[in-house]
Amino acid sequence: MKDSFKDLACNSSNPNWQNCIARQSKLYDRGNDIRSEFERDYTRLLHSQAYRRLKHKTQVFFAPRNDHICTRMEHVQHVASVASTVAKYLGLNDQLTMAIATGHDIGHAPFGHHGEDCLNSLLIQKEGMNAPKKFWHERNSLFFADHIETLPDPNGYHKPLDLTYAVRDGLICHCGEIDQQGIKPRSDNLDLYSIKRPGIIQPYTWEGCVVKVADKVAYLGRDIEDARAYHILDMGAYRQLREIVGSTLGFEGKGKNAFRSGKAVNTTVLINDLIVDMCEQSSPEKGLCFSDEYFKFILELKKFSFAKIYNHWRLQEFMNYAKIVIETIYRTLMHSQMYAVNGRINSALKNFPKLCVEFENWLVKYTNYMPLMQKDRKRIYRYDTKQVFDITDEEIYQKCVIEFISGMTDQFAIEVYEEIIQF
Repeated sequence: MKDSFKDLACNSSNPNWQNCIARQSKLYDRGNDIRSEFERDYTRLLHSQAYRRLKHKTQVFFAPRNDHICTRMEHVQHVASVASTVAKYLGLNDQLTMAIATGHDIGHAPFGHHGEDCLNSLLIQKEGMNAPKKFWHERNSLFFADHIETLPDPNGYHKPLDLTYAVRDGLICHCGEIDQQGIKPRSDNLDLYSIKRPGIIQPYTWEGCVVKVADKVAYLGRDIEDARAYHILDMGAYRQLREIVGSTLGFEGKGKNAFRSGKAVNTTVLINDLIVDMCEQSSPEKGLCFSDEYFKFILELKKFSFAKIYNHWRLQEFMNYAKIVIETIYRTLMHSQMYAVNGRINSALKNFPKLCVEFENWLVKYTNYMPLMQKDRKRIYRYDTKQVFDITDEEIYQKCVIEFISGMTDQFAIEVYEEIIQF
């Protein structure tokens, strides 16, 4: 119901308010800033380089040349739109919701979830169902927000984003891949880096929970729309879609929870109807949820998408290529560790100018790398950043390389790969 969560919104009357607006370091004071804490976080994420690069990162279809196919940035905007609509209707803090939604995927690897799996496979994993996962994009979004992304302060020095706890929490806890009903926030403001796997810990705020659900709502319809544009779906798939609607919701005018705006399964219809259903069904007592019919519909639609889209042979073929791209870049950079330790990374990468420039700048900004020439380059560039990686330690250097690759766009990764393999 409208405003049914108003008393639980993340604002100054919330008992967790001080925890939510806490920052790891105090932001510089502009003196005349008219924005709230969360509006400031929103704009800091909006202006970050990681956010800008999302326009050239995979959502489902890799390195698309079709301007009308969804990229990771468009997906983020869809999530922000859905989450903001729901938050406003329920009476929650839409400024916090927008900040979380805008930043939730800044840690995504190139080539989407497949790129994430490739980077994770390069790291040694412990065995067991609950063993910590080494690389997952939700945690990487938090890591980038805390340690990688910077913005110039009023004096031109690049400093970390220093986001509030509530936004940082929303980044690492946004996993929308796990199917749950009745989502409610947790009560403890734990150390966010103690979370070892995606999806096992709920967000600290109701606003974070809204983004988590919105993430799922946003991609279901759009992925089908893009599959249609690439002629991935045949007539049998269209018939199956109609059967899913009929068996779970009933057709227009028949089922209790039939599509409110028609029979079509497309982005705008699906998002509208899922938003309306969630807003009608959710309550502080029940948590964020859908009706049984719509929840079943979501599950069936996900099964359909995995069978007909995500596991399509053309995508599988590109996955093979993307794996080669990522692993080739990884091996090239790992071979260069001793050159990095000696301040001579340009000697190791001199035949790969694009890779050399970007990786050396990364080393200057985030590591104890000291270029043989111009040792004070960090000061010259006005990087007011702490050392994140020790390049003399092989395991930490590996983490440094993984994080560098994770920030690449699809196109840049492909360009660098082609630099490496061409003679």
